[in-house]
Amino acid sequence: MGKQSSQYDKIFKENIEAVIPNLIHTILGITAVSSEELPDDIQHTKERKPDVLKKIVNDTGREFVLHVEFQVADELTMVYRMAEYYIMLERKYNLPVEQYVFYLGATKPLMRTQLSSAWMTFKFRLIAFADLDYRIFLRSNNPEEVVLSVLGNFEGDGSALALERIVHRIEETTTGDFPLRKYFNQLRVLAQLRNLGNQLTELAMDNITKFFSAEKDAIYMVAKKTEQKKFVTYLLNETKRTDEQIADIAGVTVEFVNSVRREIKSGE
Repeated sequence: MGKQSSQYDKIFKENIEAVIPNLIHTILGITAVSSEELPDDIQHTKERKPDVLKKIVNDTGREFVLHVEFQVADELTMVYRMAEYYIMLERKYNLPVEQYVFYLGATKPLMRTQLSSAWMTFKFRLIAFADLDYRIFLRSNNPEEVVLSVLGNFEGDGSALALERIVHRIEETTTGDFPLRKYFNQLRVLAQLRNLGNQLTELAMDNITKFFSAEKDAIYMVAKKTEQKKFVTYLLNETKRTDEQIADIAGVTVEFVNSVRREIKSGE
């Protein structure tokens, strides 16, 4: 699931700033009076990069660190990772820490959420997207949030009707062909987490095809190549992965990665 998982991670990295305010308020029930981005490198004995890390002051004046992780895999050892985060965050910021894991899978998560021993008790909150009403995201005016509705619970609507509504809402909330292609592509990727890829194709591609048939358009290809180059540059600078691994994650050729690497070296 390595390549697919990287696709899901990329979607959330692209959309997180647009999505997180409504998640904080609507799903977590936190009314934030102020929200301050915190550095996402926590380094003492090891380095960790949380998905979301903010200092929150709520409507009662309480100040705390909010830590959120988005998890595709049902990682049975997640509780240890969250406990490590908790200790490092509390030590660094000397504030109460509230932690949430949003599970994106379709099945009921089996991961432990608590640790208990003679010397320590720890727990974090686990929220499964599959339990959330998809209309929460469908009602949003942000296409980044609308896309997430495909991961929610369709309640009595059924997948066919829900997919039609999601596609229609993406069209309503997006301006411009290139952003529309981007969000439809994200929808196609996330739909795979619910095994809805084929159904999306059958039910909704009449709406989508006209945008994806334009992928050979020169303007689209230039924009796409620019985004790929930025992503590859980030992976080369910030990770120690091989060119082959980076090519797999970014969905490009090894030759493309090599060319970006050469450009970086020539600019040093």
